[in-house]
Amino acid sequence: MVLGKSEVLKEGHFLLSSGRHSARYMQCAQLLMHPDDAEKTGQALAKKFAGISVDLVAGPALGGVIIAHEVARALNVPCIFAERKDGVMQLRRGFEVAPGQKVLVVEDVVTTGGSVKEVIGLLEERKADVVGVGSIVDRTGGQNPFRQPYLALKKVEIESFDSKDCPLCKKGIPVTKPGSRGNR
Repeated sequence: MVLGKSEVLKEGHFLLSSGRHSARYMQCAQLLMHPDDAEKTGQALAKKFAGISVDLVAGPALGGVIIAHEVARALNVPCIFAERKDGVMQLRRGFEVAPGQKVLVVEDVVTTGGSVKEVIGLLEERKADVVGVGSIVDRTGGQNPFRQPYLALKKVEIESFDSKDCPLCKKGIPVTKPGSRGNR
């Protein structure tokens, strides 16, 4: 995986968007903030889907926006994103999906797949054909949480905990909520 000039792996006590806690956090924004690294990463992820026909790439805001765009650019297809409004993932900004359109869903990091599943649900409501899911980092522990094929550039094993079982909480270490839902 291209890491370039970035510091993707963060150490501390983090509340993940899945609700689980972890001592490590993958902040792909540190990679994607460099246009050359974002482009190379998008090209590498797009190559993993070379044998699949794709009409459109979609990603969840906020983490999936840049990498979805770069994958779409590499595949020479349009890109859209879904975003939360009042806690619900929605297609806004005039984005439309046609019935039967072949859509690849792209995210930066997948742990439980919750945000991606919401995007897939939106697309399937519109009768799109979701042909696959891709991410920069796979934190699923080897379990594909989707019905569609799932490919990632890098598999990373980082332990996470239910909040009630978190050893960092038990030690009194303050928790940080990074990412788009935590605004850090």
